[in-house]
Amino acid sequence: MEGLSCFTTGDGVRIAYRFDGREDAPLLMLSNSIATSLHMWDGVMPSLVRHFRVLRYDTRGHGASGAPLGAYSVDRLGRDVIELLDALHIERVHFLGLSLGGMIGQWLGVRAPERIDRLILSNTSAHLGPAELFDRRIAELEGIDDMGETAETFMRNWFPARMIDARLPVVEVFREMVLHTSPQGLAGCFAAVRDLDFRRVVALIVRPTLVIAGEHDTVTAASHGEAIAAAIPGAHYLPLPCVHMPNVETEQAFVDAVRAFVLED
Repeated sequence: MEGLSCFTTGDGVRIAYRFDGREDAPLLMLSNSIATSLHMWDGVMPSLVRHFRVLRYDTRGHGASGAPLGAYSVDRLGRDVIELLDALHIERVHFLGLSLGGMIGQWLGVRAPERIDRLILSNTSAHLGPAELFDRRIAELEGIDDMGETAETFMRNWFPARMIDARLPVVEVFREMVLHTSPQGLAGCFAAVRDLDFRRVVALIVRPTLVIAGEHDTVTAASHGEAIAAAIPGAHYLPLPCVHMPNVETEQAFVDAVRAFVLED
């Protein structure tokens, strides 16, 4: 396993990233959910590196990346990806984004299709509302010094009660990721989600696309994924029996779907 590296964006923000897997394998880029880091993919990495060279990064506001003050936009988060690829002299990638990462994936599919080979949008939405909900969450994060209640909310949104009640180690890992997320960075990304509305433009995506949804997802509902898949010409739609983290709850089915879609002839 290789270590963490960083580069600085045009607006002066540090973005952390890492590569895993052999250099001659197809390149798959992973983009994390809000309130997590690139370590949200740790559980599936042993399976993915059998088939792919994997590039992971921490979205701005998360993990080892910088967390500037103020509202972010999905446009800025998408341009972070483009700047990272440019810095690494990478022309094109297969891109897999989950939740907020899937929103970034939609931006790339619409705004920078020349940088994408195959696109996987997992447990995501083209629009989430109402805006007042995100305004309230942003206000609650101002000056906060304990992310415990925030972490509990995310756990309930991400995993079934049986996993939370059993305090499974993987749930605790995700809880720790939320606890160590910058409140300022989380607020910035909440603003990006609040302001996103791709419902009309998502149909402009022309890259081969797989949309994965959780049948029991209460935030980015399966109906949201179904709508995205219906709008994108030729897109495939795959519902899985999980809440918000199919890479954890339905790990094998998730990995199998990613591998089959990216590597199909």
